[in-house]
Amino acid sequence: MSRTATIQRRTAETSIDLTLNIDGTGIGEISTSVPFLDHMLTLLKGHGFFDLTIQAQGDTEIDDHHTVEDMGICLGDAFKQALGNKQGICRYGRFTMPMHEALASVVLDFSGRPFLVFNVDLPKAKVGTFDTELVEEFFVAFCNHAGVNLHINLAYGSNLHHIIEAIFKGFGRALDEACQSDPRISGVMSTKGKLE
Repeated sequence: MSRTATIQRRTAETSIDLTLNIDGTGIGEISTSVPFLDHMLTLLKGHGFFDLTIQAQGDTEIDDHHTVEDMGICLGDAFKQALGNKQGICRYGRFTMPMHEALASVVLDFSGRPFLVFNVDLPKAKVGTFDTELVEEFFVAFCNHAGVNLHINLAYGSNLHHIIEAIFKGFGRALDEACQSDPRISGVMSTKGKLE
């Protein structure tokens, strides 16, 4: 069965078209109108082997907040749609990603119960024109819409670009692991019989 999703979101602040194929090879074009977010999502799809195409426009003349948050919403919706009833998936994923001097750990559970633990002490600063505080906003939105319990922990790091890159690469790898099918799983990976 094809594990794909097509998401459209139209608001007064953003216009987003997104397609996702969980069982891909990491191809697709990404244009969100936020260049640093494009870079991070490109890393996510490449390291997670997801085919991901995004065309988005947002009110970036104000700032990047609405666009980044709505991208988290759309990507979360896409994973929820593509995974459907989650039968046979491993459910859990984890990866610890080094990026030069930075080391970040990403652990997640497609439990159906959204929760984010974000132990990353990012200063209110910019990487290029990108506000670093928007990283957490992206993951809050993703968790709430994908129904994911997500823990992101930074062990150490000093370069903000490297820290955020380690997080997104690790997130891609953890997502890939959680979405894998395991033939030993009958129904869903839950002793209570449902994920919600």
